[in-house]
Amino acid sequence: MRPRHEFLTPRRKRPLAVILGTNEIASAVAVHMNRIGWACVLSHDPFPPVIRRRMAFHDCLYGERITLEEVAAERADTTMELVEILDYTTKVAVTPMQFHDLVAVRTAHALVDARLQKYRATPDLRHLAKVAVGLGPNFAVGRNCDIAIETKPSQAGLIVREGATEPADHVPNRLGDVGEERFAYSAKQGLWHSAIDIGVLVFKDFVVGHLDGEPVAAPLDGVLRGVARDGLQIPAGVKLLEIDPRGRSAKWTGIDERSALVASAVGRAIRVELAKREATPIDGPFVAH
Repeated sequence: MRPRHEFLTPRRKRPLAVILGTNEIASAVAVHMNRIGWACVLSHDPFPPVIRRRMAFHDCLYGERITLEEVAAERADTTMELVEILDYTTKVAVTPMQFHDLVAVRTAHALVDARLQKYRATPDLRHLAKVAVGLGPNFAVGRNCDIAIETKPSQAGLIVREGATEPADHVPNRLGDVGEERFAYSAKQGLWHSAIDIGVLVFKDFVVGHLDGEPVAAPLDGVLRGVARDGLQIPAGVKLLEIDPRGRSAKWTGIDERSALVASAVGRAIRVELAKREATPIDGPFVAH
């Protein structure tokens, strides 16, 4: 059991970034912000399911010890546990708590929506933190965020200070010579089961798992780069697994180039935006403004 926080040595209070999502881009943002001196908490959202789990802090939610690029994460289920992680360690916090539960802990200097919900309506995030940043499609500066960052592979890391991000185009980045065909999608809603580990070499038509009892096979030969966690309820029409066909060049762990570009852009955009605004205390209850 972790010792109660009053018996630990407190660290200097750091500005807080609340990051919505536990996928690989959300995790890369947390790593980058942690390295430049921010306290970070990742708030889990079940949609869409995270498949690139070896590139993310996501599995920390299931009791696994996750370290990404030498930055460790720890799960927080309560406000007390969250305070202990943020104020008494250098770890990233990962929590099933939602944003409205987190705002009572401390003023959020930055709120970053990294859920990548490309085809869903995005709520207005402004005034929920000092700076609200939206990643990917469905964000418009002045409408539902203060700053937006492109995540499309050809524009990854482009900072949008006026107007909207590019709409989703259903065109994934290519790995080797392979694009959309490296993914397998859920044909329907159902319970997902898979006992195959990420990083395993598989072959076309090899059964990676079962959705609602029906087999889901690898679409081509390669390394299993991502797969939804066993035991999840999966909605229809989402990515279940991904194959990396690049042989010895395959990558399924750590932070990839696109995520690194987006994370770096988030850090730059937040620093510039905060520099424009009046300084406010780090501590104290959340106050919308």
